[in-house]
Amino acid sequence: IQRLSPETEIGLIGELTLLRAIIDAGMPLPLAIESWVGPLDRFQDFELGTGALEVKSTLSAVGFPAKIGSLEQLDDSIRQPLYVAGARFRQTESGHNLPESVGAMRMKIKGDAEAERLLAERLLSAGYIDMHADHYPRKFELAGTRIVQVEGSFPRITLGSVPSGVLRAMYEI
Repeated sequence: IQRLSPETEIGLIGELTLLRAIIDAGMPLPLAIESWVGPLDRFQDFELGTGALEVKSTLSAVGFPAKIGSLEQLDDSIRQPLYVAGARFRQTESGHNLPESVGAMRMKIKGDAEAERLLAERLLSAGYIDMHADHYPRKFELAGTRIVQVEGSFPRITLGSVPSGVLRAMYEI
């Protein structure tokens, strides 16, 4: 397994940040980690009941550019309600790097064998392995989070909105 790209690294930190928020909101540990399906190549990062949450992380100080990886990613006809969680980070000396974020999550769930198993599986599926920990020295601090429901005039391209014959698309909003 190769080490994660800088873009994937910040994306994983964003997903771990939202996973922690879901756990802190009171969802049982195994259920919370089971809802984190992004590493399993699902369309959205979290599937919660009939709804879903897509996490987009950025280091951008201005605006919030988000790369959309498929026509299905922001399609609320698949899962409802669908939300996009924007996590804005800044690189700082006092923040936490990816291995520290992983370690904090492991401590949070310590003692729950099923949660520990699920987290290990998800981290491996996401491409994170401890052996590469020293390749992630950058430290990040959460500067803000915004959660928006995907509906109506939300900017997106879906399978139902493209001309017949268009099978795949990646775009930025």
